[in-house]
Amino acid sequence: MPVSSPPQLGLVCITVSKDIRYRTVTRKRLLEQSDDGQRKLLDDIYRDNLQTLDGALQYCRRNGIRLYRIPSSIFPFFDEDIGRAVMQPLVPALARTGRRATELGLRLVMHPDQFVVLSSDSPDVVANSVKILQMHADIMDLLEQPRSPWALLEIHGGKANRSDALVERIRALPDAIRLRLCLENDEYSYGADAIHDVCMRAGVPMVFDAHHHIVHDKLASYDDPSVAAMLAAARATWPVPAHQVVHISNGRDGFNDRQHSDLITTMPAAYVEAPWIEIEAKLKEEAIGGLQGWLRPVAPAKAGV
Repeated sequence: MPVSSPPQLGLVCITVSKDIRYRTVTRKRLLEQSDDGQRKLLDDIYRDNLQTLDGALQYCRRNGIRLYRIPSSIFPFFDEDIGRAVMQPLVPALARTGRRATELGLRLVMHPDQFVVLSSDSPDVVANSVKILQMHADIMDLLEQPRSPWALLEIHGGKANRSDALVERIRALPDAIRLRLCLENDEYSYGADAIHDVCMRAGVPMVFDAHHHIVHDKLASYDDPSVAAMLAAARATWPVPAHQVVHISNGRDGFNDRQHSDLITTMPAAYVEAPWIEIEAKLKEEAIGGLQGWLRPVAPAKAGV
């Protein structure tokens, strides 16, 4: 069923230009500092990155972008005691930033890194995965974003052939995580059909990625009937179908290359019905700009012309 308005395109983390750039720090460099030096370094990074996030919101507003993926590493070491302590004085500032996003009509989402593997057969890996997810959920809470898939935390299925364990662990997650959690299909372990089954059983939405789908199933076109079918099936997993998020990328050195290209030159025709599309291309805002024509409907011809 078509959506009522053209898709909204999403910016992933940074820009190719220097408009949106975040700072980070390695553990090695952090541990080279004294205790006071560590706190000072993290405080500087947190304040700079929060200012960058404010700038990213303004950048999106100026450029008509309504979805922004916050970097997973925006506040390094926030999942540890030192990071929690450094964050405390900044809590009011984060709340203001989150309210500003809401006032501007911007949707904020996050994609925790590859270390999140809820389906792992290692209890330590699972525990660390929950810890990382809790950090992301806490950031969303501090930004005063809703505990719903509107402020989604998106992960992959992880270890193959562990769908029962994945469903069980999702159901056991704290509300701050579970109510925001979405699962995305990938090229290897969990194709679109498999992750859709997990989403249905676990009661969480599915983020459909058309490029992962064509690579996994070795398809020759984004307009293979299964693309439109999976887009519709994924939408049915969303409590609010108009909040559905999908991803798009193109292969760098060939249609089925899993590596992302610089721009988006091929789009699934079915994606005109997708409400929100995150653009996963190397040239970021340039790729988004190049899709504006695809979004712009052709005006009907005037009578007599």
